[in-house]
Amino acid sequence: MGGKDIIDNLEFVVGSEKKLEEIIGDDEVRPLLQDTLLAGASMAMVTDPEGNVLWTSGPDSEGGHIERYPLSLEGEIVGHLVIKGDGRVDHISKITYNSLNLLMQTNLKRMLTSEVHLLVLNKSSEELFEINKQLSASEKKYRELSEHLEEKVRERTEELKKIHTRLLQQEKMASIGQLAAGIAHEINNPMGFVMSNLNTLKTYMARSKDLLQLCLSAADRGKVLPEFGKSFREKWKQLKMDMILSDVDDLIHDSIEGAERVKRIVSNLRGISHIDEDVVGKVDINEELDMILTLLNHEIPPGTKIIKKFNPVPLFICNPGLISQCFLNIILNALQSRSEGLEVLIETTCDGNRIIILIKDNGPGIPDAVINRIFEPFFTTKAVGQGIGLGLTMAYDIIVSHGGTIDVEGKNGATFKVKLPIRT
Repeated sequence: MGGKDIIDNLEFVVGSEKKLEEIIGDDEVRPLLQDTLLAGASMAMVTDPEGNVLWTSGPDSEGGHIERYPLSLEGEIVGHLVIKGDGRVDHISKITYNSLNLLMQTNLKRMLTSEVHLLVLNKSSEELFEINKQLSASEKKYRELSEHLEEKVRERTEELKKIHTRLLQQEKMASIGQLAAGIAHEINNPMGFVMSNLNTLKTYMARSKDLLQLCLSAADRGKVLPEFGKSFREKWKQLKMDMILSDVDDLIHDSIEGAERVKRIVSNLRGISHIDEDVVGKVDINEELDMILTLLNHEIPPGTKIIKKFNPVPLFICNPGLISQCFLNIILNALQSRSEGLEVLIETTCDGNRIIILIKDNGPGIPDAVINRIFEPFFTTKAVGQGIGLGLTMAYDIIVSHGGTIDVEGKNGATFKVKLPIRT
């Protein structure tokens, strides 16, 4: 008897008369719901078609964003997946929903295999022989599916954790931005007074110099009483007025330049945190790298040579705060690679489809034994207390989340090459 005859003689289809709680068990559903909470949701539950709660995890508080997904088997709705949280739970919900669907389908197929076994017990030996061949192939397929199910659930859980980490990083950058905005406001106001006063002092000193030079010239030409001219010239030398008048312009110039530098640093700190921008915006990568270098000026070892080769590149659509954090972490690593004779090359190019950023230093490089681990969380080659091993992990996740790639070479110093896709 062929396989078609067997299918034609089946008296039922597994799943059409089964309830959701008969197909999946407590020990399968609850870990999924708990992982959903760990990823950022506030509540997750599974109900039957009438809305009665079958499994739940987390308090069912009022308010919050709700995502609801129907669960169906053989075209019939057997329940619903309900997830509550903030506006970002849609990413989490889809992963949990896909995992739950995969679990339901796998269990249903297992039940089908079991019930088919019961059905064929009444068949003739010829039928049993033919059915056995088909069931062997089917069993192998479902056994492989079962073996891969645990791996798929683990992969989905890791993906949920990465999403959670990325959301935490976004909140961290928002907090830094708010702090930068407060610092900028508090510093810019007094710096405005300082700049104004310095410029006024510059004008006053120019006038004072003219007056003093006029008096000195009159004393030298004998246009005043001899006694006054002599005492004026002696006092002039005693107070070292020649040196003061020649130095005062430089002092005022350096003070104004220093005040302007403070304002630029505050502006760059505010700019790199992107507090005034939406989550997604257009960024000039060259300007971003310039701001990061200015902000990290205190980290640059004495005598360091920074080589900038910035070519025109298109604006990049991204989360500005995260992209800034990514390049800040990579450049900071380069600046800390050696304390003397350091050279850092930062180059930007465009190949038509991608923006390419090259960051290279002449430090000790990265040994072959660890180069494949540098993007792992908490892996670091620095001494205890000097780093926790999350900077490059965060940079990798940020670049990948924007559709880009990041490659590294460890010979003759460390070279990081970031490629970002040009989007419209």
